[in-house]
Amino acid sequence: MFKLFRNSTDDQTTGTPRRGLIASFGRGLAKTRQGLMGGLSRLLRPGARLDPATLEELEDHLLMADVGVEATRRIIDALRQRGTAGEPDAIRQALREVMLELLEPVDRPLEVPAHPESPFVILMVGINGAGKTTTIGKLAHRLGAEGRQVMLAAGDTFRAAAIEQLQRWGERNGVPVVAQQPGADPASVIFDALQSARARGCDVLIADTAGRLHTQGGLMEELKKVRRVMGKIDPEAPHEVMLVLDAGTGQNALQQVEQFNQAVGVTGITLTKLDGTARGGIVFALAERFGIPIRFIGLGEGPEDLRPFSAAEFVDALLATDEDTGQA
Repeated sequence: MFKLFRNSTDDQTTGTPRRGLIASFGRGLAKTRQGLMGGLSRLLRPGARLDPATLEELEDHLLMADVGVEATRRIIDALRQRGTAGEPDAIRQALREVMLELLEPVDRPLEVPAHPESPFVILMVGINGAGKTTTIGKLAHRLGAEGRQVMLAAGDTFRAAAIEQLQRWGERNGVPVVAQQPGADPASVIFDALQSARARGCDVLIADTAGRLHTQGGLMEELKKVRRVMGKIDPEAPHEVMLVLDAGTGQNALQQVEQFNQAVGVTGITLTKLDGTARGGIVFALAERFGIPIRFIGLGEGPEDLRPFSAAEFVDALLATDEDTGQA
């Protein structure tokens, strides 16, 4: 198996050393980091104690960062048991350990066979505005940089703009796109794309779908149909059902996961637009509630800003100082 874009010291696509990644992550998470850590100045003063008043203050800041009730309670309970007092670094380290305990179980890179006999199919799902089509383009860019032969399927046939956007990404990345006219049957488009990808010997097929509102049951049924149709060609397809979530939706993201997971079985999550929100703590809520792997996070507009999720790098960036991130 090929682990997508991760090793312990750097980013294989950008070649950025780990320290540089922490700085980059820290800048991308600036709003969440400042909202959380900026409110913890009293907690991180020399001689600070994790007393009940301080823990209550920490609890408030975690909730405001959309860490969620369940994850916040777990963090506070674990810190209370540690009873750390003294230097800010000791308190920061204790907080780091607790956060890592939450996130390490969902730190599982997407794995693609090195030489698949049939295309590895990634079915992208999510609601309107989450950044799904853009994420597909960025993912295709990363896969292409790794030497993968990629094909895209324009399965969002409800919006002509979505088809055009995917075609532009295909042109930019030198990747073929299978598309039909707006209003075509999405399952038919994706069926044709999988047949074509097999005939061309492609390694990966990434299939777009309409931006379904998770409350619309009929559209969820259509997703199930897409999955059934692909199964006629490859019983194991799709090999990954990637749910794209906008980090700015906060706790509403939990409802989206529940609905999509019930409909098609989500196997991975991409969390977009983290650079534009102070609600990045939703990562902890997702990890605590569902335990579904978080494959990627979006930290900007460029193709290189779609980053493989790393629990250690995420937490270190979140707890970093301005000096660490070059923002001093």
